[in-house]
Amino acid sequence: MKNTIILGLLFCAVNGTAGNTPPPFSKDQKVYKLQNKAIYKKGWIDFNKNGKKDIYEDPTAPLDDRIEDLLKQMTVEEKTCQMVTLYGYKRVLPDDLPTSEWKNKLWKDGVGAIDEHLNGFQQWGLPPSDNPNVWPASRHAWALNEVQRFFIEETRLGIPVDFTNEGIRGVESFKATNFPTQLGLGHTWNRELIRKVGFITGHEARLLGYTNVYAPILDVGRDQRWGRYEEVYGESPYLVAELGISMVKGVQHNHQVAATGKHFIAYSNNKGAREGLSRVDPQMSPREVENIHVYPWKRVIKEAGLLGVMSSYNDYDGFPIQSSYYWLMTRLRQEMGFRGYVVSDSDAVEYLFSKHGTASNMKEAVLQSVAAGLNVRCTFRSPDSFVLPLRELIAEGAISTKTIDDRVRDVLRVKFLVGLFDTPYQMNLKAADDEVNSLKNQEVALQASRECLVLLKNANLLLPLDKNNIKRIAVCGPNANDSAYALTHYGPLAVEVTTVLKGIKEKVTDKAEVLYTKGCDMVDANWPESEIISYPLTAEEQTEIDKAVENARNSDVTVAVLGGNSRTCGENKSRSSLELPGRQLVLLQALQATGKPVVLVLINGRPLSVNWAEKFVPAILEAWYPGSQGGKAIADVLFGDYNPGGKLTVTFPKTVGQIPFNFPAKPYSQVDGGTTPGMKGTMSRVNGPLYPFGYGLSYTTFEYSDLSISPKVITPNQETTIHCRVKNAGTRVGDEVVQLYTRDLVSSVTTYEKNLCGFERVHLNPGESKEVEFIIHPRDLELLNADNKWVLEPGDFRIMIGASSEDIKLKDTLTVMSYTEKERLGKTGNVSPVPGASLTSTWQGKKGDYLTISLADGTKPDNVTIIWNEIKKPTSFEIQLSSGGGQFLTVYRGNVDAGDKTVTYKFKKTVASDLRILLTEGAASISKIIF
Repeated sequence: MKNTIILGLLFCAVNGTAGNTPPPFSKDQKVYKLQNKAIYKKGWIDFNKNGKKDIYEDPTAPLDDRIEDLLKQMTVEEKTCQMVTLYGYKRVLPDDLPTSEWKNKLWKDGVGAIDEHLNGFQQWGLPPSDNPNVWPASRHAWALNEVQRFFIEETRLGIPVDFTNEGIRGVESFKATNFPTQLGLGHTWNRELIRKVGFITGHEARLLGYTNVYAPILDVGRDQRWGRYEEVYGESPYLVAELGISMVKGVQHNHQVAATGKHFIAYSNNKGAREGLSRVDPQMSPREVENIHVYPWKRVIKEAGLLGVMSSYNDYDGFPIQSSYYWLMTRLRQEMGFRGYVVSDSDAVEYLFSKHGTASNMKEAVLQSVAAGLNVRCTFRSPDSFVLPLRELIAEGAISTKTIDDRVRDVLRVKFLVGLFDTPYQMNLKAADDEVNSLKNQEVALQASRECLVLLKNANLLLPLDKNNIKRIAVCGPNANDSAYALTHYGPLAVEVTTVLKGIKEKVTDKAEVLYTKGCDMVDANWPESEIISYPLTAEEQTEIDKAVENARNSDVTVAVLGGNSRTCGENKSRSSLELPGRQLVLLQALQATGKPVVLVLINGRPLSVNWAEKFVPAILEAWYPGSQGGKAIADVLFGDYNPGGKLTVTFPKTVGQIPFNFPAKPYSQVDGGTTPGMKGTMSRVNGPLYPFGYGLSYTTFEYSDLSISPKVITPNQETTIHCRVKNAGTRVGDEVVQLYTRDLVSSVTTYEKNLCGFERVHLNPGESKEVEFIIHPRDLELLNADNKWVLEPGDFRIMIGASSEDIKLKDTLTVMSYTEKERLGKTGNVSPVPGASLTSTWQGKKGDYLTISLADGTKPDNVTIIWNEIKKPTSFEIQLSSGGGQFLTVYRGNVDAGDKTVTYKFKKTVASDLRILLTEGAASISKIIF
């Protein structure tokens, strides 16, 4: 892209015609045409129009030198203008293209960013803008170039503007490649796919003229009632970090654009999931904030070089993030090493006085925000409302020149990094038409739509359906023929959408008749009060349900497409229930009562407590909001042309009464009360998840084997490698998401029962097996100790490989020793594998069998630690030592009645050459001996 733009600039500089006003856009225009302005030189641009190449104008100069050279030339007016966003056409800016009035506006001295300009979004509930500069893509790029040209040619220093835009499911534009929402993308568990999604999003954004994409969302899901659950990758901070890193690397590939992550920080767990605009009072301990919410930000900033951060509305522990020097400077910049710029989330600055009450007015809110570390205020208000009080504060000495320079320096750094001072225009207009939402990119989107699908239930192998044996299919539900889930805010607005009904019809063609009726609306007239008060069905509601039932009776199978949409989920759409909204459950129960097979397809933005369906409906497919090609992907799964392989990145509670109920969790925190139901039972509440984290079914089966850990004993600064083998033991090609979990068995503070610290999505043909490798880094085993320091404490860690967090297939133990202890033991040979076997083997024996280990010369053991892997029956054993000559003396006798435990046995210190474990009764297996 950069080479193309540079060539375009040079061409225009040499061959353009004189004049300030370019010819109007032509639909046949393939390259953006600049006038032969004197500022466009060969290989550089004279932004300040002084006839010489300043350092900041020199593409070969060091980055920091360019920044400092420009900064010292800027006036207070120019600096403060770089600290504000001008919202685009019909949001705040009334003009689509520059006018003569712009020379009298605040932005005559430049502006930091222009957000959502001509992206087509007008307002919630309104259709996309019909302004001619919104589409086609080439004209859109031309229009943004024209706006950019004003700032380069008509302002004193010619500082280019950063064109920002949303992009969590594809860049927000009239049209662009449309992906599933971020929650759906999370359920792919596919790093490489997410990197491709990021690259396409960033590439299409730059082709359209944007230079900064507001993505990814690094919030971690904690409360399933929360309206923005549709925007998180999942509940695991590790998974959010891994996919966030992939997304940022894709978006920022070769610095094609900047990525701005949101929302920093502790944003996604407000009290009762209530949003209240300011998102106050998140209910978390400091240690949970660090373990869950800070973790992804630290890794994404360090490992992916994130260039933008959006500061969040909320407070934490009484301190609004927007005015917190601790969070925006001490933690974000000094500890995490962030070197981009911080932009406010909409009215976060204003909320300091209008919601939080920690500032008395706007001027004080500006002072607090800038002092805390805010670089750019971004909201749907005139930029004057921020810049003018900021200038007053500077003039009064309340904010120092150094502070302003520090804030502006960060903004300029990002602009230089994304090439705005070298390639400020998108010259290749034809490429915008050819590549934005191209067929090639849509193939990636279809892959994402397929991979995000999770099969929750498939009783009696109802799925996949055989279209050759089905004569008639009934399709119903409020989401069956609705495309709105793919066309909401924060993504492409007007692409063609394949609904589930359309996907099914295209799949069966003329082989089966498809009967459709809606069945019910998404919500009823009394919703959401109808979630707590039962209202009788209206005559109209009953009539529509009767139509669906009649279709079901006359069909071989019914596909009910239920769930939610932007009425029930999204920003400011938290719920008081997780049940199917409106009359959807009534519809589902009526369909099931026909006795005909029912397949439930859920299209929604949060986990739903579909308890009745799990008990009585034979097949359930979770689709989330699966993007514009969701209908095709769902039909592919229903009829067996694609085998679903997605796994849950969230927990499905059985009821809101269990919340908070999420992953990861502390030991035994998810259970409560007795275990026996009924009138004479002991249970007082339902326990356990409806579906646990990591869960998902397939049309094939997988076998796990050959777990190995190498090395099995490490120091706190050492990595270890985990291997296992996975085999497709079924008859269909399929994907398995192999999940690695760890648990610190003994720790100075309570840690989580299972920590996700590795995953791989593996594609296998029938009968095929693959070795899967994971690397455990020291950070994966660390904890935040009582002194609030991250440490890796020596001890044993359970290593678990599974198909979900509850379906563990393989397990073993990893030992962490201090370096000095491991060095000492290594020299004496006292850390030994089972003799005659590799480190990954387990010794098995029965009564009379024994295990002998040779010791190094001079060894004086006084204890032995045995990791009992499995006890097949109550077992007695002896520990014996020999000092030579083959004679063994018993130094310890004991019993063991349960496996999966580590026990240390002490005895009198004795010089020995060999150690033996003798089984005197029973049968057992041992995975490790440490002495």
